[in-house]
Amino acid sequence: MYYKFIILVVLVTLTTIPLLNDDVFGHGLGGDVAPPISFAGMQVTISTIMSPSDITVGEFGSASLQIRFFDQNTDTNLESVTYRVEVHQSGELLARETFFDRDGELNVEIRPKSGCSEAQPWMCTIYYGDREPISNGLQERGTGIPVIKGPIFTKGGLYNIQVVVLGATSPKTFVADQLEFDTFVSVAQDQFFSIPEATAEIPVTIKTYYDDVSNFEFKKSDKSISFKMPFDWSPDYVDLVQVVHEELRFPKSYEPYGPQNDFVGYVDGVQVDNRTLLVDPYSSESQNIIHFLVTANELKRINEELGSEHYSKKEMFFELVPKGQTTKNGFSTTFENGYKANVVWKQVYGAGSDIPFEITFFDPEGNLVKDINYAISVLDPNGETIYSNIGDDTTPYIGIKASEGIDTQKIFIKLEGMHSMTLALTGTGFTNWESYVISEIMFEVGKAGEQIVPTQPTVETSIPAWIKNNAGWWADGQIDDNSFVLGLQWLITNGIMTIPPTEQGAGSDDVIPSWIKNNAGWWADGQIDDSSFVSGLQWLISNGIMKIS
Repeated sequence: MYYKFIILVVLVTLTTIPLLNDDVFGHGLGGDVAPPISFAGMQVTISTIMSPSDITVGEFGSASLQIRFFDQNTDTNLESVTYRVEVHQSGELLARETFFDRDGELNVEIRPKSGCSEAQPWMCTIYYGDREPISNGLQERGTGIPVIKGPIFTKGGLYNIQVVVLGATSPKTFVADQLEFDTFVSVAQDQFFSIPEATAEIPVTIKTYYDDVSNFEFKKSDKSISFKMPFDWSPDYVDLVQVVHEELRFPKSYEPYGPQNDFVGYVDGVQVDNRTLLVDPYSSESQNIIHFLVTANELKRINEELGSEHYSKKEMFFELVPKGQTTKNGFSTTFENGYKANVVWKQVYGAGSDIPFEITFFDPEGNLVKDINYAISVLDPNGETIYSNIGDDTTPYIGIKASEGIDTQKIFIKLEGMHSMTLALTGTGFTNWESYVISEIMFEVGKAGEQIVPTQPTVETSIPAWIKNNAGWWADGQIDDNSFVLGLQWLITNGIMTIPPTEQGAGSDDVIPSWIKNNAGWWADGQIDDSSFVSGLQWLISNGIMKIS
């Protein structure tokens, strides 16, 4: 498409700041767009958007559902649309009703109501609103919008919202062949488990966006966990699934699943791709969050690898294996609108190999930016473009979607030396910014196993506020010395926390003086300033107790 081509120019030349839009989906699952259908010389489609976008069972009283019918090529709504909307979950019909909207953008309020005793759940659903007299569809009237009240969003999982366009351009005009669209939205549900360690039960929360999980198990030999979930592996169904999302939360103080570690994930025994497993130590002060984001392409790859016998399987089996600490190279870059990107890769990768570059996006306040869209290009030391990715032509938005604010791009780097990476932030959710914001930075790639020290100006102390909580817990004995040091080491190495340059010492033991722990407690209580706390960190580095790579 033409606008995709323009991005190639934009990546090099555009430096303007976008007008931001707050239409953001927290997990990329608060909204969906159906594949387009050819109709009257247009490529028409349906989008469904939930608000709030990140819904967890029991934490909301109602939600808004927006259904939009538009031409994907021109991003223009079709008017006077009559819809039939059905809501399904796990093969059960929950709601079916006809609606009418004059501007092609239908808004409906969903009010969950549990306790349905009918054999067929749709019989418990009731509808409120004004009816358009010709189509007999429920419609908006003034400030009032149609309401669906019933057993919808009362349990977590994937909901199929089927939309059939019965007519368009007038209440009297019906299409010769009805246009049928399938979209999916997810509702999260928290499930609670524990890991039996010798000293204590370690709490684990699984936030499932697809279906209930079961058979949670912990293997002491390698500290791995596993669980399963209902899933239909038939190719026809897999073709309909956008993504399967499971979110696992562990205490940061639990070393095997701490933020400084590396992990490997499996689905039905097949190791998943780098982009499927995302580690988020940023969103929670006390928990390390690990996401399984199994995309449609990854589901198809797993099915193909396991063969036709796998198509009849009715469940999905997850495994997560911690692999210990990993050392990374990396750099950070700041956009003109104050956004920041951290780019890291494991030191085991070097020139002559496919390097998985993990890219994490932050807003000006240092918060992870969810559902951000971006484009990327990389030039080698000779100035030749060796990689560019501007997203998929089939999506209504421009760019690659980092639904959790973290993404991985696997790039073949042939040569050692200085390379150039250009990143363009293009929008959020389904919304393209009016103009894109660009950042370009030079970075070095060496041999596999080689440590690369980024060339950066001297920086002042920068400590995220939530680290004070961790310091207080350490001073109170709730976190042991090793866990606290490893956590800070990881934060500094990955650029989340910055301190003045400090010479690395060799060190002869791992004993931390009591004055450093006292400083941490006083700092957490606000009795001393940041610089006094940092002096203790510098002592740990210079004496070899904390090693910064």
